[in-house]
Amino acid sequence: MKLPLLLPLVIAAFTVAIPARAQLTRPAAEQTLARAIYKEFIEIPSGFTTGSTTPVAQAAAARLKAAGFPEADIHVDGPSPKKANLVVRYHGTGARKPLLLVAHTDVVEAKREDWSMDPFQLIEKDGYFYGRGTGDDKAQAAVWIAILIQYKAEGFTPERDIIVALTADEEGGGPFNGVDWLLKNHRDWIDAEYALNEGGWGESVDGKRIANDLQVSEKYVLNLRLEVRNKGGHSSLPVADNAIYHLAGALDRISRFAFPVKTNEVTAAYFQQIAKTETGALKADLEKVATGSREAMQRVAKASVPWNAALRTTCVATMLEGGHAENALPQLAAATVNCRVLPEDGVDDVRDAIRAAVADTQVAVIIRGTPVVGPASPLRPDVVQAVTSLTQQQWPGVLTIPIMVMGATDGRSLRVAGIPTYGVQGFFFDRDDIRFHGRDERMRVRSFYEGHAFLYDLVKRLSRATPAS
Repeated sequence: MKLPLLLPLVIAAFTVAIPARAQLTRPAAEQTLARAIYKEFIEIPSGFTTGSTTPVAQAAAARLKAAGFPEADIHVDGPSPKKANLVVRYHGTGARKPLLLVAHTDVVEAKREDWSMDPFQLIEKDGYFYGRGTGDDKAQAAVWIAILIQYKAEGFTPERDIIVALTADEEGGGPFNGVDWLLKNHRDWIDAEYALNEGGWGESVDGKRIANDLQVSEKYVLNLRLEVRNKGGHSSLPVADNAIYHLAGALDRISRFAFPVKTNEVTAAYFQQIAKTETGALKADLEKVATGSREAMQRVAKASVPWNAALRTTCVATMLEGGHAENALPQLAAATVNCRVLPEDGVDDVRDAIRAAVADTQVAVIIRGTPVVGPASPLRPDVVQAVTSLTQQQWPGVLTIPIMVMGATDGRSLRVAGIPTYGVQGFFFDRDDIRFHGRDERMRVRSFYEGHAFLYDLVKRLSRATPAS
């Protein structure tokens, strides 16, 4: 990917003078509204198979209508009755093209027996909000609705329309993905100069905020199916040629395989800047990573799970199936291997590397779906300057750093469609305890309210900003 003058732009961003410290949180009444919307969204189960995004879209629409938004500016629609999206337009003067604010309302499935609490209740405990979607991605969805309602209450008139799109099935994907469906069926609802989305968050270490990341690119998703088929037979007559054993051996070999470490323009810039937050040998290694040292990359990858994911393509087993009866030899054993692929790595190359690691001709390695690689977003000076300046106002000394997010977001589809997208939130998470998709997902209470204030200010500034040069 080519991001012209990336490193000079990033370095220049940190020369912005630190203004007077901004208000860390919004007034109590606004916090109360944001929390109420957050709670309402969290407590609507919206998993891919067991829930629905439609009630979330309807709840958001009801709040907007109660705040005085015309029905003509609110759309609740989608590819199926359970997969609705919410799109609302807040009108400005029209002097500039719209700004799109995106958040997805679906969540990864969560089972009560896996959690230490009900995953679909917003529980405030020990300084955290717990619940499925607290971090990914209902906090941002709630904040977008809360700040839009506040702008209307204030009578704020932006220079551009502000569009909020709360979308379905970012996690599930396929024909129900809300952004893909909107681009195909209602491009005019969401067409914009650029978009703000998830994908960039605040990094903290031992409770200390160190970086407010600005996501400009991302890995892409490649799902592989490992499949072993066998004639089977009676379990009382076992043989060595067992489908489950073949699959188990293949997965064991994958667990011990690693793609080579490397950087691209975005990750090199990230490591150059994050080195400023460290000391000693780790600082030196991070600086060497930015200049291409493979030895330093190996050490840094071992030091941090997120850094490892930023430095290489990763593939990991996520689902299993096998056998058809307790008293029969298996006729089928299969696994899903989910790969998060660096933009510069090709689909066939990744598949071939996994096939070589498996080293068993009985195990078929099949590509599922059609992976799509998205371009990087250009580093717009107005966006970089606004994020950097506001970060310094709220959290003096905290860096703003461009990142390639290790996962995948709806930003890929928007970038492919020609809408540059920037992941930025202002919500801070412990770099080594990010619980997205996992047990007891959580966000610090103070981080939610601080992110609320940050996004309120950021959208206002970008709605008034002069065009990028």
